[in-house]
Amino acid sequence: MTVLDVYEAIGANAAGKMSDADLRELENVACPGAGACGGQFTANTMAMALEFIGLSPMGTASVPATDPRKSEVGVRSGQLIMDLLRRGVTPRDILTRQAFENAIAGVAASGGSTNAVLHLLAMAREAGIPLTIDDFDEVSKRTPLLADLKPGGRYVAVDLDRAGGIPL
Repeated sequence: MTVLDVYEAIGANAAGKMSDADLRELENVACPGAGACGGQFTANTMAMALEFIGLSPMGTASVPATDPRKSEVGVRSGQLIMDLLRRGVTPRDILTRQAFENAIAGVAASGGSTNAVLHLLAMAREAGIPLTIDDFDEVSKRTPLLADLKPGGRYVAVDLDRAGGIPL
C-alpha cells in the first residue's frame, strides 16, 4: 500500500466508486503517521537534501512529526541559527558546489523524489552556483542506492529514523 494508492482511491471516491469510510480506512493504512508522507517523496527527499547540503542540522530531518525528539530538533536548530547569525554566516556561505553535490548524492542514495532536481536547480540558481541536470546524472552514476524506501522500496521514513536516520 502506498500513498499513490491513496490518490487512486481519492479519485474512486470522487467518482462514487468508493465510500468515504473505505477511503478513510485506506488512508489510515497507507499513511503511517502525522507529518510528511512516509515514503521518500518530495517532502522527505528535500528534508534529507537540506541536511546533506548543510542548511539543516544533521539528524533533524528523519525525526517523525510526533516523536518527542522533535522539540529537541527545534531547540538545536534555533541554537545553530543563532550561532551562525553571530558569526555572520549566510546561506550563500554554505551553498557551495560541493554542498549541492552532497545533496544530489543523498537523493540518489535514498532513491529520492525526482522533484529534487527541480528544487536543487532552483536553489543553485538563486545561490549563483552553476548546476545543470547533467550534474545529477554524473553524481548519480557514482552513488550507490543505499536505502530501500518507498515508493519503490519496502521501508518508510520512520524505519529510516529507527535505523539511525540521515547521519547513518
